[in-house]
Amino acid sequence: MKSKIPLLVMLLFSPIILGQTAAEKIIHGKIIIESHPISGVTIINLVNEKSTVSDSNGEFYILAKADDLLVFTSVNLEYHRKQIEEEDLKQDIITIKMTAKITELDEVIINKHPEINAVALGISPAGIKKYTPAERRLKTAGEFKPIQLLGLLGGSMPLDPLINSISGRTAMLKKELEVEKKELLLVQIDALYDNEYFVQKLKIPEDYINGFKHYIIENEKFTAVLKSKNKKMGGFLMIDLAREYNQIILNEK
Repeated sequence: MKSKIPLLVMLLFSPIILGQTAAEKIIHGKIIIESHPISGVTIINLVNEKSTVSDSNGEFYILAKADDLLVFTSVNLEYHRKQIEEEDLKQDIITIKMTAKITELDEVIINKHPEINAVALGISPAGIKKYTPAERRLKTAGEFKPIQLLGLLGGSMPLDPLINSISGRTAMLKKELEVEKKELLLVQIDALYDNEYFVQKLKIPEDYINGFKHYIIENEKFTAVLKSKNKKMGGFLMIDLAREYNQIILNEK
């Protein structure tokens, strides 16, 4: 049994070591919806944590290598994933097709009657935790802890959490969960403040509004207020953040 465990670990680690030697390349891409270019889409490489935003022509550049996972997010678009393949590295430009979010009628009806839910209908027990899609994927993958190695050696523990941990899948899913959380924060901002507020009240140039939204959701104090849905306090905090952001714009120019 002792001789099998080191071999197992070597087999699990070998593809990772080989993968790390692959050279990264700047990927040139273009995002479209029904042949129309889309600007302001955030692109994140979950492997090397590089990020960028598509320009007015829907184009973007990002550093990546084969098997890297790119995620594309925007408030009004459906979440999109793209795993980079060897063929993509050979292309002058890769095309990413995204779709607009559609608000379904039945969701509107349910929101008008919050008392009608799975618990009230007896479908789900009271107090059960609700998971977002990213949270469900992370929970399904499992998280390996060092103490669980004893169970693995005894044959009483599944290999999935260990394999996911070593291969980087668990870390990738955690990053994906963070992306989902930020996207939900952006949705909240759009629900509370329109573009006119950013331009007229905060003096943010119109072309920089999307960048400013991504800037403020990195501020822990602001996100805490945003989650509490305190619009007045959120607006107060954004005044200082807008001053900082406008100064950054001036420095870049």
